[in-house]
Amino acid sequence: MKKYIFTLLLALINLPNLNAMDISGTVISDNEKIITSRYMGFIKKVYVNEGDFVKKGQLLYEIDSANIDSNKKEAQLSVQIQENNLNNLKINYERYKRLYAKDLVPKYDVEQLELKLLNVQNMLNIAKAKLKEVNEQYQYLKIKAPNDGLVIKKSIKSGEMAMPSMPAIVLSDLSSLKIKTNVAESYLNTIKTGQKVEILIESIGLKTTGEISAIIPSMQDMTHSFVLKISFDTKGEKIYPGMYSKVFLDTGDTNGQ
Repeated sequence: MKKYIFTLLLALINLPNLNAMDISGTVISDNEKIITSRYMGFIKKVYVNEGDFVKKGQLLYEIDSANIDSNKKEAQLSVQIQENNLNNLKINYERYKRLYAKDLVPKYDVEQLELKLLNVQNMLNIAKAKLKEVNEQYQYLKIKAPNDGLVIKKSIKSGEMAMPSMPAIVLSDLSSLKIKTNVAESYLNTIKTGQKVEILIESIGLKTTGEISAIIPSMQDMTHSFVLKISFDTKGEKIYPGMYSKVFLDTGDTNGQ
């Protein structure tokens, strides 16, 4: 008799919460970066592959510098030309000043040389600024990881042309994992941000707790559903974006969906 009572009590304790809704979800990274190139050029070398873990500042890929080298030579030539022009004008200007002091040339000629000196100096400053800008472009040929993460997609290969704004590598931050799921509109009055939930990731046998961090209207109007983002305790387990999960959400409603 005592054994029967114990078994009954144990069964009652383990009865599921009738107000809990069981919904499926997917692990996502809330900090996913799409890495692109700022300048066009042939890809010299790719240093990572899909599935690699990278550290912040680690070199991902490198673009050949041929285009920038050509621009640099043009900028250097422009600076040299303007420097030569400026030096020649300074010699003439000093000569005219001496002649003017002896009243051998009109003041107008001296003033015209002063104006030309000013214009050439401005042009030299512009040429130097352009050269500086070109030199700074070299740092953008070496594309580095903006943060620690996992390479989940690579769309480039050595020898291909890197195009500005075209996705090259997708980097997923594993320190910002969340679970994304959907709930019907009818449950919105029974759930709220900050609400605690139970989570099961069956593939690794992880049972943990989470908290609703955001409730977002779905862009699919026909479904009349809302997206939930849930932060959760990984308990130090290796968890990756795309993993299937179950979320047990207390709706306080026994009527079901």
